[in-house]
Order: sequence, then structure tokens, then C-alpha cells
Amino acid sequence: MVSTNIPTIQVEVRTEVGTRPSTRLRDSGRLPAVIYGHHQEPVHISMDTQEITDLLHRNAHVMEVAFDSNREPCLVKNVQWNHLGSKIIHLDLTRVDLTEKVKTQVVLELAGEPVALKEAGALLEHPYSEIEVECLAANIPDRISADISQIDLNQPLTVGDLELPEGVICTLTPETTLASITILAEEVEPEVTPEAEEGEPEVIGEKKPDEADPEAEAQE
Repeated sequence: MVSTNIPTIQVEVRTEVGTRPSTRLRDSGRLPAVIYGHHQEPVHISMDTQEITDLLHRNAHVMEVAFDSNREPCLVKNVQWNHLGSKIIHLDLTRVDLTEKVKTQVVLELAGEPVALKEAGALLEHPYSEIEVECLAANIPDRISADISQIDLNQPLTVGDLELPEGVICTLTPETTLASITILAEEVEPEVTPEAEEGEPEVIGEKKPDEADPEAEAQE
């Protein structure tokens, strides 16, 4: 079943491209973007920066882009941020058919509190904040939720444990660990004996009284 509940964003076609026109657009509150794909010419557009930022914060992956008399469903392909990672400075979109299968990254949301985390030195490790999924373009979930309350020291959460929406598959292998608990080992201070504390350090290279110099013996 294909869902058609995707947001619509109104955009404007831009005729000027390059650094300076893009800077002027950003200063005016609009974001430069490009639409690619489906064997058509790229279209340079601009959109309201706050509107697209709100959509992306809601994890929107597909949106209907409206300009002039056109309405095209597009997949968010690449989001470019500034060097601080605080503002979007450019967006790449690709045309899609809502009934075609696509692959995209989806936020992995962990819920619950494992009992094992209450142990001393326990640490939760979760290497994936996003996972790649494959499904119909119209049915991309905004996030994948996973309950980690049952994981233990010897029982991690794997891809195979996920409850994915119908028609959605994860491209990672089922054995891939998404969350696990480890115990940090305590650092043990080396024990220093009283004899080691009182003894004078030996000078490396210093000749001991009963040691003969092999080079001197060879010259005798």
C-alpha cells in the first residue's frame, strides 16, 4: 500500500547560480537547492529556509515540490551544512516515483532503560544513529524505534531484533549490533614495594666495580 501523506513545499526557480547569488538568497531567508534525476535536466530552485528546516527536523524524506505549474515528488538526497553544523546552506533533491523502491538513511531512536546499565562501570554503546532502509518512496518512515530495555551484557540489540514497518527492510545484515552494554574495567594502580622506593636508581651505562671493560681487555 502506498501512502500519499507527504508534505508539499512551494519553491521558486532561480536563474542565477554561483556563490554570490546563493549568498544573497541565504541573506534573504531562502535556501538554494537543485532538483536532479529521472533523465531530466537539473532545475535550480530556492525555498524558504525556515520551512525546509522545520520539515527536515521532522525527518521528512520525501516532499512534493511545487513550482510554476509543476508538482514533483522528490527525495532529499543531500543536505549541506555550514562548518559549525548549525545552518543548512544547500540542498540536493532527486525526482522519485512514489511507487519505486529507494534506499535512504533513517534515524534510529532507542527507547527504554536496560537494567544492566545500573551496574558499576556499565556503558551503553550504540554505533548507529541512523540506519539505511529500503522501501517504497512514499512509505519511508520518519524514524525507526527500538526498545533496548531487554538488552544485557551478553544480549545486544541487533538488526534482526528490529520491528520494522511493513514493506521496510534494513540493508544491514541481521547480525549487525545496534546497541550493546559493556563494563568498563577499573584501572589498577601498580603496587610499589618499599625496597623499590628506597633504592637509588641505577645509571644506565655506568660500569659496576666488578665489571671488566671488554674493549680494554682486548687491548692488553
